Amino acid sequence: MIVVVSSLGPVYTPPNVERLTDRFSRLPVNEGYNAFFGGANVRFTNNGSSADLILDKSSGAGLVSRDKYYYGFFNAALKLPANFTSGVVVAFYLSNQNIFPKHHDELDFELLGYEKRRSWVLQTNVYGNGSVSTRREEKFYLWFDPTQDFHDHTILWNSHHIVFLVDNVPIREAVHNTAISSVYPSKPMPIFATIWDGSEWATHGGKYAVNYTYAPFVTSLRVELEGCVSQQNATSCANKRSTSSVDPVDGDEFVKLSQKQMIGLEWARRKHMFYSYCQDTRRYKVVPPKCTAN
Repeated sequence: MIVVVSSLGPVYTPPNVERLTDRFSRLPVNEGYNAFFGGANVRFTNNGSSADLILDKSSGAGLVSRDKYYYGFFNAALKLPANFTSGVVVAFYLSNQNIFPKHHDELDFELLGYEKRRSWVLQTNVYGNGSVSTRREEKFYLWFDPTQDFHDHTILWNSHHIVFLVDNVPIREAVHNTAISSVYPSKPMPIFATIWDGSEWATHGGKYAVNYTYAPFVTSLRVELEGCVSQQNATSCANKRSTSSVDPVDGDEFVKLSQKQMIGLEWARRKHMFYSYCQDTRRYKVVPPKCTAN
């Protein structure tokens, strides 16, 4: 259903889906995160319950979680910079690259300030066990203005699947099956939230660099999570809020997508996805195994 036609094109009403974010409590940012870089450009707000990350000529900024997690529900409610943001990158992701430099895992939300239509583009990516030679990007146009209010960006990761959700609508699912078992993320990861200058990477090799006339670029965030906090290794961890299970998202409702969620997934991919590595025949002459597995 189209509710309005704006300068960015048609705006669609998303399907009604389960609100998974309502099941988890919000974590004050200053309790779960430390400054990762650009300390002067990290500003805790609302008594530490939220934070602003700032990009200006001097630096970008980033946060990193105090704990490393093995499986969980990780959510950042983000409000993005307005005006001309080409080259600006806002990321919310899990990664253990610094711990396992040649065998790292990574789950990415990357929001790219875009040269066309002056709108933000959402990119997701999945790496497991250092499998960076096969890049797995998927790109989406958003169905809302991310500069006007906070919108949820969620990564659900357990032994069954990895799901990326935006405002509780699934946009991507990676099912844990034999085709991808060797590259399925399997090691504890900290969580990062960053803003940085991606001119050389995000806009066709620097064609549209960050224009600092519009600086400072400020992204605001609130976070919530329910994760298995790693102790020594992947088999020795404890739920932050419960010791009943090694996997805090192992209930029946997290094993597979519901019918409503499947409808939402199909809607997001049909209406809003404009690039998938599975369809990139110039990059991959042979379709990657995961693309034909599900």
